[in-house]
Amino acid sequence: MASNQQPPSNLETYGVPIYAVDWILEEAVRSKITKDQDDDDDDGSSSSSYIVLSGGGGEGRSGIPNVILICRVDLHTNSLSEQPIGRRVIGTDLPYRMAIHPRQGGLICALPNSCRLFDWENIIEDDNEEESEKVVKELKDVGQQLSLSFNQDGTVLATGAEDGTLRVFEWPSMKTLLNESKAHASVKSLTFSESGKFLLSLGAPLCRVWDVNASAAIASLSKEKDEMFASCRFSVDNSGSEVLYVAANTERGGSIITWDTTSWRRRSSKLIKRNNSISAFNVSADGKLLAVGTLEGDVLIIDSTKMQTNQIVKKAHLGLVTALTFSPDSRCLVSVSFDSRARLTVIKQKGEKRMSSISVGGGIVVCVGIRGFVLFDGGNGDHTLDIRKESL
Repeated sequence: MASNQQPPSNLETYGVPIYAVDWILEEAVRSKITKDQDDDDDDGSSSSSYIVLSGGGGEGRSGIPNVILICRVDLHTNSLSEQPIGRRVIGTDLPYRMAIHPRQGGLICALPNSCRLFDWENIIEDDNEEESEKVVKELKDVGQQLSLSFNQDGTVLATGAEDGTLRVFEWPSMKTLLNESKAHASVKSLTFSESGKFLLSLGAPLCRVWDVNASAAIASLSKEKDEMFASCRFSVDNSGSEVLYVAANTERGGSIITWDTTSWRRRSSKLIKRNNSISAFNVSADGKLLAVGTLEGDVLIIDSTKMQTNQIVKKAHLGLVTALTFSPDSRCLVSVSFDSRARLTVIKQKGEKRMSSISVGGGIVVCVGIRGFVLFDGGNGDHTLDIRKESL
């Protein structure tokens, strides 16, 4: 007997497989949103925040569009808007990766052969004029980029290509700081240190640490035994010291490795999810929490100090989690998947009982043929699985 149960308000389906997600600062888009697009609170204050999603059907003939979406998050009701407040159709090019500039607003998207810049107004108004988007000249005809990352103050952009090329530029001048054609067989993940001094690039079978100012590699982090590195993130620990996390998959399951950022030696390794691989990984802005998405669609929120799981949302998605990201205040998390759904998870506060929940509710299953399946970096969305597919 079919169930008529409606999905919860913190789970919405947006009609396209979603590859990347990130939060947008409210002040960056509030002035561009009309009253018809968003409801203001009666007292003039706002409980809204916003996320940007990218995804689509690629170059296949499925009829699934390639789009960038802006959606509202209601922090009072812990819900996602049923309809996007902004929707930008990209044509036949899949917006596979993206990075939001931390200060200027707007985002850069990695398409199959180049990278383009979009501002929020063009996405909200769905301005399809060619002038409303800009191909980055230095990233034209360079092939698929699997990872994009700005440093914290937005003065440096790093890109990692499917062919293994690592490029680092000053922003916005696009002066080349580094162009390493054989950094890896394929660059799957990138992360800048909190200070901006170091850049970590991840690709099988190792990670490489680069001194940004010197434009040179200073260390290599090698895997052990059957580890397969999946994603990397710099953060800070409770003492305020920088720390590096690398998510890896082994025959036993997914694990998180912690590295010292002075000696570049391992501090510890913790098995997080037994008999299930990590497909997405991220760290909260305050460094206190880690988030993991799995191939089975589960979402885990982990205490970064104790390396203990605080929350589990079982079957948060119908398939593998492609990307997840914490809100800027570290109070909630958004995860996305090929199932076309975005899910908002509120972070439990200390003292609350540990929770394990099972997701229920309807969703659209998108049938896809996987063209590539390589463990990689969300998103900004920076993510951990490099999976490009053509819809059937």
